[in-house]
Amino acid sequence: MLGVALSGFAGAAAAHEGRGPDATVALDGHGDFASVQAAIDAAPAGATEPWVIAVRPGLYRELVRVPATKPFLTLVGTGRHAQDVVIAYDNANGTPKPDGSGPYGTSGSASVTLDGADFTARNLTFANLFDEAAHPEITNRQAVAVLTRADRLVFDRVRFLGNQDTLYVNSSAATVVARAYFRDCYVEGDVDFIFGRATAVFDGGQVHSLTRGSTTNNGYVTAPSTMIDNPYGFLFTRVRFTSDAPAGTVFLGRPWHPSNDPNAIGQVLIRDSWIGDHVGAVAWADFSGGWSWRDARFAEHHNRGPGALVTDDRPQLDRSAAAAFTVRAYLAGADGWSPRGSH
Repeated sequence: MLGVALSGFAGAAAAHEGRGPDATVALDGHGDFASVQAAIDAAPAGATEPWVIAVRPGLYRELVRVPATKPFLTLVGTGRHAQDVVIAYDNANGTPKPDGSGPYGTSGSASVTLDGADFTARNLTFANLFDEAAHPEITNRQAVAVLTRADRLVFDRVRFLGNQDTLYVNSSAATVVARAYFRDCYVEGDVDFIFGRATAVFDGGQVHSLTRGSTTNNGYVTAPSTMIDNPYGFLFTRVRFTSDAPAGTVFLGRPWHPSNDPNAIGQVLIRDSWIGDHVGAVAWADFSGGWSWRDARFAEHHNRGPGALVTDDRPQLDRSAAAAFTVRAYLAGADGWSPRGSH
């Protein structure tokens, strides 16, 4: 395989015993593969240690699927910045499939689908480039950049770009808990753009709400569907919540009940974070179908910034209660998982 000097490779190398990448992807043909999916297809099944794929700068316009048979895959962007390597496609929920069998649906719209456990991505961008304005005929506009359904996933300095439903953190079944750790990542979107039933920790980084041009409602950051017997849904700690939307027009979240499942009781805690003024005195919203946010598990703790208001409509955890909701508590599970860099 080709050996290269990688500015984004240092973190993966530590877990790879100092070796170079196992495969290199380059659009110009000067790598082992010209597409990310080709490199994944060639990776060994059933691995028990990281198989590192170095991805050189460029826009990789392709659908990427990591099957459950291929755990321990690592994708590392080799550019100076995460935006130098972009993996993207542009399907939406309502986009017709080429075979005429109907639309893709929300899950099927994903540019990247991750079913392999112990996956890691570093220093790159995942995006869904669906253009809402260019496709007025498509009314179901959910367009997922990344769908996760596997356990023990790590994203380190990764960007997730889209509009509605950018990042779908899920699991393989309602009875299965899957965990994901996002370290210093950037997530962008407008409506429900971080959603699903997985346990997900966002440690540092930025969550950016795009404006939809409204003076009253420019969307919702989260839409968790955490199962009732799972105490840990989404944790945001040391995150900056920003927006180019007007003040008081963005909600921190609303409770998603897939197929009106009464046992999906979303859990979100935002703590020790900075919140811009795009979030107002009422930070949580009801979901259509009569699902009240007050029946969900939404809370904040020790936030700051012009949007970090403390009102009757913004439940707060005191120090004692917050002590039980740490990065370690969310991620440990039964196997004591503690990804490198988490604390």
